[in-house]
Amino acid sequence: MLVIRTVHVRYHLRMEAGKEERARRAHEIHHPYCPVYRTLVGCVEFSTELEIEIVS
Repeated sequence: MLVIRTVHVRYHLRMEAGKEERARRAHEIHHPYCPVYRTLVGCVEFSTELEIEIVS
């Protein structure tokens, strides 16, 4: 039987320069608003990373 114990999510955002701090703040606080996270918290270990690519 397959049992999922950990989930790692990688966010790759492309954005204009100057908006990076807003993206980092959103990444830090988004968990309680994610329905998947709210459903599985306590049963599955979650980790995330944020990659920001600046575009002109």
